[in-house]
Amino acid sequence: MLAERRQLSRRSFSYYMRVLDETSGKLVGHFSDISTGGFKVDSGKPIPINVDYRLRIEQTGEISHKSYIIFSARACWCNVDAFDPNLYNVGFQIIDMTPADYDIFVKMFSTYGVQGYSRQDHYR
Repeated sequence: MLAERRQLSRRSFSYYMRVLDETSGKLVGHFSDISTGGFKVDSGKPIPINVDYRLRIEQTGEISHKSYIIFSARACWCNVDAFDPNLYNVGFQIIDMTPADYDIFVKMFSTYGVQGYSRQDHYR
């Protein structure tokens, strides 16, 4: 299922949405771009790569009747931001998500993803 999702291009994320570590409750970062197979966050700290995380994304009533979704994702890469050396860009690949939550995630992609971001998905 993830293989076909990786073929979709990324979209810049136009909504300020927090990504939390479900286990600790700490802020991981904020969405900066999204594909249907993964996403990139801007984080105030480096995130260890090749580690699976249980993440939580709070929802708005515009997207879902649920107040949040919880899923597993793997941090695939982490780089210092090109413009702000105090910020880190982190790429995550979705590992496990319920079908209902995936539908919500795709709705986030469609609603808040700004088209025109043409690079192919690199969340591998």
